[in-house]
Amino acid sequence: MIEVRNVSYTYSDGTRALRDVSVAFPPEHIFSVLGESGSGKTTLLNCVARFAQPQQGEILLDGKDVRQYEEREFRRAVGVIFQRLYLFPHLTILQNMTLAPRHVLGRPEKQSAADAREMLERLGIPDLADSYPSQISGGQAQRAAIARGLMLRPEFMLLDEPTSALDANTTDEFARWLWELHETTNFIIVTHDVLFARQASTRGIYLREGRVQARGGIDEIIAEATAGA
Repeated sequence: MIEVRNVSYTYSDGTRALRDVSVAFPPEHIFSVLGESGSGKTTLLNCVARFAQPQQGEILLDGKDVRQYEEREFRRAVGVIFQRLYLFPHLTILQNMTLAPRHVLGRPEKQSAADAREMLERLGIPDLADSYPSQISGGQAQRAAIARGLMLRPEFMLLDEPTSALDANTTDEFARWLWELHETTNFIIVTHDVLFARQASTRGIYLREGRVQARGGIDEIIAEATAGA
């Protein structure tokens, strides 16, 4: 479980992005963090991912402060897919996928490639292995990025605005795909897309001006988000 306890974060220019935020991300759920632009949701993701250090409060992973984890141990437990997918354009999808297992886990190249092909097969996209990022669609790139993240078999996967580049049909398909994966990986999704959140999530929170305005079942959260729109 990931627990955020009384976290506040202020940027160097004085902007207060998070104000005393507390939330638990339990396993076995797809959890959405909803909010308008500037609500603090991406800052919260960055704090959970250890890319930003809150000035107040603490973040725990399985009861241990995230700052106490060794870097490789933490990255194996918590994966992140950014809004910009950061697939290396000069590498094939297979090559993109084998980088982390080789350099983080020290797996041999042949084993990493075999594991990557097995992962692509399991996720229903084996034909993407030898393609370059420029040769595939936005939806395929999103799946490839998640496949790459899953190579480290993280306990939690954080997704930052995963539907921003997808059309409606692809978004529907992507939501169903996440649902099929959530039994083995716990997803935390930062999004402003309430329709996608309803399709993909079971629980969530709604942030406004850096504060948690609502928490609970996804329908409750969406009701609050709609009312606050």
